[in-house]
Amino acid sequence: MEHTPMPEPLRRAIHQLVSEGVQNCQEVLRYTEPDQAHTWKRMTLYRATDAADTMNMVAMLIAAYCEHTGMASDTLQSYLQVGQQELRSAGPQEEDRAHVAGLVGEALSYEAMRASSNRMLYGRGQRQAEQAQSPEDDPQKLFTEACLHGLKARLCNDVDSLDSYLPPQVAQLARKVAEALEVPELAAT
Repeated sequence: MEHTPMPEPLRRAIHQLVSEGVQNCQEVLRYTEPDQAHTWKRMTLYRATDAADTMNMVAMLIAAYCEHTGMASDTLQSYLQVGQQELRSAGPQEEDRAHVAGLVGEALSYEAMRASSNRMLYGRGQRQAEQAQSPEDDPQKLFTEACLHGLKARLCNDVDSLDSYLPPQVAQLARKVAEALEVPELAAT
C-alpha cells in the first residue's frame, strides 16, 4: 500500500466541504425542535439532502483524485461502496415505508412483512418509537448534538439563541462548547 500524504489543496478542499456538510447536519437537528413546527418537513429535507450531496461531493473529489493518480477502477468502485448507493430521485422505497410504519405504530401488510429487509426496518422503527418514550440520555448523542449547536452558535455569534429552542441539558452543554470556542482578545501593547 502506498504511504504518501494527501496533497494539501485536496485536504483543504475536503475540510471545507465536510465543514459545510456538518453545518447542514446541525440545521437538520435545529429544524426538529418544537419551535420549528411550521417548517420542519421542508427544512429537514432540504438540509438533509444538502448534507448528503455535500458529502457525496467529498467522495467524488477523492475518487477523482484516486482515478487521476491511477487507482484501478475495480478498487475505486470497491472503496466507493457503489452497491450501497440509494437514489433519492426514486423517492421513499418499501423499506423506508416499513421503517416509518414501525415508528408510528402502524401494522405492515402481509406482503410487506415477507421481505426480510422490511421486517428488519419495521423492527428498528418499533424500537426507536419505544426509546422515544423515555428521555434522551445517550451521552454520546447529546454531546454530538451539543457540539454541533455550540459550533453553529459560535460561528453565527449567537450563543444566547441556544437557550430558546434546545432541551435544557443540550443547551447547557452547547453553551459550554460555544464558550470554549471563544477566541480570546489580544492584549493591547
